[in-house]
Amino acid sequence: MEEKASTARVALKFGVVGAVIIMVYTTILNVTGLSQNQLLSTLSFVFLIVVIVLAMKDFRQQNKGFMSYGEGLGLGALLSAVLGFLSSMFTMFYIRFIDPELMTKVMDKAREDMEAKGMDDSQIDQAMELSQKFMSPGITFAMGVFMYILMGFILSLIISAILRKEKPVFE
Repeated sequence: MEEKASTARVALKFGVVGAVIIMVYTTILNVTGLSQNQLLSTLSFVFLIVVIVLAMKDFRQQNKGFMSYGEGLGLGALLSAVLGFLSSMFTMFYIRFIDPELMTKVMDKAREDMEAKGMDDSQIDQAMELSQKFMSPGITFAMGVFMYILMGFILSLIISAILRKEKPVFE
């Protein structure tokens, strides 16, 4: 009996690889002071797209050139969960031990942006107070994981539709 390729194994492998890439990238952004640049920060989702595509191609190759839509979707979602969990753990480690002032810098930048938009002090104080509540380690971690899973699921819906190749029924 033939052994079928495992979506979980491929997802774990590429989830770890993607997480390492994103960890290195975010560390570079933080060290160079470019972490507040929205365009550069959003680039980590481009890495997610590339990793999902590579994982699906690898799975298809291991599965004799075939991958169903469901297998691709499951693979991408699981990969995103692994990547999101590891990346969020690293972010928490980075904020806690390497650069504890990072959150202060983020909050200062948010205040500057609100002042530049012409918001008055009471609105800024209220927004900052609300933001402070969402900056707790637990919420930050959960939101990081959730965002990667959500984005990975949406991207996997699209990518698996493009890369799927169903096995013929009578083969």
